[in-house]
Amino acid sequence: MPRSKKTRTKYTEAAPPRHIRRLRQIRLEVAAEAARIISTEGQHNYHAAKKKAAERIGVSERLALPSNIEVKEALHSYQGLYGGPAHTENLEYLRETAIEAMQRLQSFTPRLVGSVLDGTASSHSRIALHVFADSTELVILYFLEHGQPFSEEQRQIRWFDGTHKTVPLIVFELNGASVELTIFEPVHLRQAPPSPIDGKPQRRATLSETECLLAESLPIAATEPGQQAP
Repeated sequence: MPRSKKTRTKYTEAAPPRHIRRLRQIRLEVAAEAARIISTEGQHNYHAAKKKAAERIGVSERLALPSNIEVKEALHSYQGLYGGPAHTENLEYLRETAIEAMQRLQSFTPRLVGSVLDGTASSHSRIALHVFADSTELVILYFLEHGQPFSEEQRQIRWFDGTHKTVPLIVFELNGASVELTIFEPVHLRQAPPSPIDGKPQRRATLSETECLLAESLPIAATEPGQQAP
């Protein structure tokens, strides 16, 4: 008699338990609500937005707070779905203003960072720049000499060695937008501090890189056949 062929069964991974699936769903819901809060309510602190989102949804923040990376992904999704032309126009306006600020502050080697750089900025967002000087007083003197009103703040950030450090900020208005300067010593131009989102060195953009970023986002002007774009 001919031998019967053996059939191989394909291994499939078992679905995670129901409570794990529910926990994942809650994390997604909290991340989505936190993204909405950041985008529409002017909340810039991811942790505060997550706590507020969990409270609104009615879940324990110990149980289901998503990571900052999950919130950032949800923020990109939210703005892609609901931002529309208004989000694009606001981002272009903030980047144009960032370029003007960086041109004015070239002596301090400015670098664009944060939401205006990564594209998640809302109408409530500040333009965040890293600038480099031997002392905070040199930056203050620049503003005093140019008659530019400003205010001073401080912020605690995570440092390269895992500790936290308080850094000085200068905040001023330009073209109706708030510009925030975090002041570092020149030696720190070589290495950016860790990002509060993923812990990797913060992405920084030079003036020329920011100009290229803006040019890439601007629409190409339509032309009639036979005509050249201006």
